Amino acid sequence: MDIFRKETAEAVSAGSAAVPSQADQKQEDEYLTIALTKGRLASQTMELLGRAGFYCEELGDKKSRKLVFVNEEQKLRFFLSKGPDVPTYVEYGAADIGVTGSDIIMEENRRVYEVLDLDFGKCRMCVAGPETARELLRHHDMIRVASKYPNIAKDYFYNRRHQTIDIIKLNGSVELGPMVELADVIVDIVETGSTLRENGLDVLEEVCPISARMIVNQVSMTMKAGRIREFISRVRDAVNA
Repeated sequence: MDIFRKETAEAVSAGSAAVPSQADQKQEDEYLTIALTKGRLASQTMELLGRAGFYCEELGDKKSRKLVFVNEEQKLRFFLSKGPDVPTYVEYGAADIGVTGSDIIMEENRRVYEVLDLDFGKCRMCVAGPETARELLRHHDMIRVASKYPNIAKDYFYNRRHQTIDIIKLNGSVELGPMVELADVIVDIVETGSTLRENGLDVLEEVCPISARMIVNQVSMTMKAGRIREFISRVRDAVNA
C-alpha cells in the first residue's frame, strides 16, 4: 500500500494541459467547493486563504448553525468536516479541494492529488513507549503496537523496519496502551512530547513529519484546471510570503 503517495507536480501539469481555452468562461461561473477540517486547522486555513485574497465572511459567524458557507462574489463554497472525512469528500467529488493533516491523508489513502504543503499544523508521527521498549525495536522482536493510525503503523514497521507486529487500533488516549500492558509501543502524533513524559513514555523513533496539506479531486484537476491552478498558485505565494 503506497500511503506516502507523491502525485503533486504531475497532477498540476496534467490538469493545466487538459482544459481547452473555450472552457475558461464556464470555469469562472462554476463554484470551487472546499472542505476544511474543523477546529484550529480551519481557522489557520482561512487566515492563509485571506492572505491569498480568498475569504468567506459567513465562516466568521460563531453563532451560525449553517453547514455550507458561500462567497458568491468569488464563487467559493466552504464546508467544515472532521479531518478523516475530508479526503473522502474530495475523492468522491463532493469537494474540489480539501485541507487536512498529512497524517490523515496517509492513513485514509484516498485517490486524491496532494498539491501543497501549507506549512502549519506541524508535528511528528512517532513510535513511543517506555525506555525498555528500545531493546524490542533494536532486536526487531515481535511486538504489539497500539495506534489510531493502523495503516501508517503497519507501513512503517513492515516496509521500513521489516519488523513483524500485532496492530491494536485505539481511538482514545493511546498512551494508555503501554501503561496498562496492552501494547509494547504506540504510533501517534507528537507535538511537544509533554503528555508522553508525564506518563513515563519517550519518543523512540520518528516515523515522519506532519503538517497541513491541500488535496484536490482528480476529476476537478482536469475539469476546473484553470481555476484550481490559479487557486493553488495564490495560496502557494501566501505560504511563501
